[in-house]
Amino acid sequence: KNWDQSKVYAGTRRDIWVYRSSGADIQEPHNLMVFNDGPGYLSRSGAVRATTVLDNLIHDGELPATVGVFINPGLPPGVELPGAGQRPDPLAMQQRSVEYDSCHDAYLRFLTDEILPFVTNELDLRLSNDPAARTICGISSGGICAFNAGWHGPEHFGRVISHCGSFTNIRGAHNYPYLIRSTPRKPIQVFLQSGALDADIVTGSWVLANQQMAAALAFAGYTHRFEFGTGGHNLRQGGALFAETLRWLNSDS
Repeated sequence: KNWDQSKVYAGTRRDIWVYRSSGADIQEPHNLMVFNDGPGYLSRSGAVRATTVLDNLIHDGELPATVGVFINPGLPPGVELPGAGQRPDPLAMQQRSVEYDSCHDAYLRFLTDEILPFVTNELDLRLSNDPAARTICGISSGGICAFNAGWHGPEHFGRVISHCGSFTNIRGAHNYPYLIRSTPRKPIQVFLQSGALDADIVTGSWVLANQQMAAALAFAGYTHRFEFGTGGHNLRQGGALFAETLRWLNSDS
């Protein structure tokens, strides 16, 4: 659905897709997964194929009934999505950075006050209020956005998945390792993934930034897992590990 009702990001419009596991009692509260940059996770030919993984794990009894909300960053007025082979409009990229890279609670409020009420009302379903049943996921700037939502709202999202997260000096995320070390531990469980060929540009090294994040989480005693491979700034390793990631997040270990 092309959605344009945001007050947090006024004037923007974005596509939203919703997955609901089949066979679940509509009156029972569902687990929640939010996917930033939704099409990359939703694509049936992509590296993750999230709905297929969810279908299989739920069918096998490894996950409870789940609602997946796949969200695109907002498009400013007058800006369209790029066609095949076209570069994204700079204004669209700037809006994505404002939403995803900013280290305050605006995106969290956008989810909790706008998107999730819209989804539950449209589909007439209930979501679990238990933060341990609510996960947010993203790649690159979407990864820092996922962590940021858990950091500012652990009562809303108790589980975070970051693939090649942009914990670099774009809009302040490079400060998170220090904040993690110096702030009382928050009740969030964090999965991080990066690779030896991850991005390295003027704003920082994604390799070093993710290693610093993992070290800070370990220092502060967080339940976390860091998978560091040989790949680059993409979803290939994250996709290969996605089912195992969900098993780990939903285990008692």
